[in-house]
Amino acid sequence: MSTNEPFTGSGDAEQPAGDETQQLSGGAGSSPYTSAPQPPAGYSFDRASTPSSSPYGQPGAGTGSGAYAQSPYQPVPAAPDPAGRRRGPGWGGVIATSLVTALLASGGTVAALHYFDNDDARTASVSAPTAIATGSTTQTVSSTGTAPDWEAVTAAVSNSVVSITVAMSDGTAVGSGVIYDSDGHIITNNHVVSGATQIQVTLADGRIFEAELTGTDPTTDLAVIELVDAPSDLTVAQFGNSDDLVTGEDVMAIGNPLGLSSTATTGIISALNRPVVTTQEETEEQSGSALPGQLGGLLGQSQTTTTQVYTNAIQIDAAINPGNSGGPLFDETGAVIGITSSIASLSDSADSAGSIGIGFAIPSNLAQKVADQLIETGTATHAYLGVSIGDGGATTSDGTTRAGAEVGVVESGSPADQAGIEVGDVITAIDGKATNQAAALTGFVRQYSAGDEVTLTIIRNGEELQVPVTLKERKDS
Repeated sequence: MSTNEPFTGSGDAEQPAGDETQQLSGGAGSSPYTSAPQPPAGYSFDRASTPSSSPYGQPGAGTGSGAYAQSPYQPVPAAPDPAGRRRGPGWGGVIATSLVTALLASGGTVAALHYFDNDDARTASVSAPTAIATGSTTQTVSSTGTAPDWEAVTAAVSNSVVSITVAMSDGTAVGSGVIYDSDGHIITNNHVVSGATQIQVTLADGRIFEAELTGTDPTTDLAVIELVDAPSDLTVAQFGNSDDLVTGEDVMAIGNPLGLSSTATTGIISALNRPVVTTQEETEEQSGSALPGQLGGLLGQSQTTTTQVYTNAIQIDAAINPGNSGGPLFDETGAVIGITSSIASLSDSADSAGSIGIGFAIPSNLAQKVADQLIETGTATHAYLGVSIGDGGATTSDGTTRAGAEVGVVESGSPADQAGIEVGDVITAIDGKATNQAAALTGFVRQYSAGDEVTLTIIRNGEELQVPVTLKERKDS
């Protein structure tokens, strides 16, 4: 990126109800823990072409101090203003940019990251492009050579991908989605449908349907919408197991970048479990009393909700651009293994932001888990650990120093408290998966369900310990 100076955060990171961890403040003269990774000043939840007066906030970057105040992140040029959805010429317009969001990657790299019950499958192996019959589940593809048969995969799965056009109070925007079941449920990103007053879905064959919001989960940036009067011949996507993915594996994304529907791009998995963090602000207009002779709601006030999104994402080098948000990431068999949600960009303008070969997708196992809950109840629940944490490190008695999530506060009665986690413990892994920064631990915990037992690897007073913890669902008071 453009500089090598470390980016440090300051200020309290407020934790929404239901989250499992808090990132402690690292302001000057305060706690030795960093705040939750935040974008540098000038970054925001990015909706392309949204004016600078957009309600989506632009969190700043403080100076930070203390033993672990220095984040591994580095600043980059200011990011575009909110989010990857370009205003169109009207509700029917489709040449528009999708929602995008400002995110931060880990591992010492920072960039402006832009958001841009399946029925039993009746499958057949194919080795060449074939026409896919509608009213079915996507076909499983077997490549005959050493390279994936992307022509066959595209033919098999393209009808399961949709383009989404969203009407908002200030214009229109577009994104992508994938058909989840034969009832017409579609998985997409929360930021694609956030603030929608009307949702329109275009199938791969050109048919257009109205859609209704089934439920959203800002915590994971996932949402489910449902077609109104869904046809009986939908092509339902098959989902794969994202836990089985390996770095270097071939992948293909299909979506609606820049309003160009059914666009396929290919690449590989560049990294797994990449901690990605963003602060998303959503403003909802509240109706109020009207003066005599005026329409209701003219005196209404707006209410802004701030949510921090933590994702241990699949990093890919397939070209992802604004408009791909919410679309599927496929493996070489045609199974969905992720939902594309963001890109890294060096551009300081949402209008010119584009792929630089660093894209991110939400793992399919998390997407399915959340989608099932949204379809059943309209909301999603998440497990929590019950600690406030910051980036830290500790040295074991054999002289090995490891980075991890350092515990600053243990919530009374929480799963962490009941398991015996103590202030000062440095958590370096969960179920053997490294948590070399606080955001990684938060992202992993969010993938579990209440009642799951996990094993935390911690360093305490130079000794490495294995601590079992039974996670719970946070109950709002």
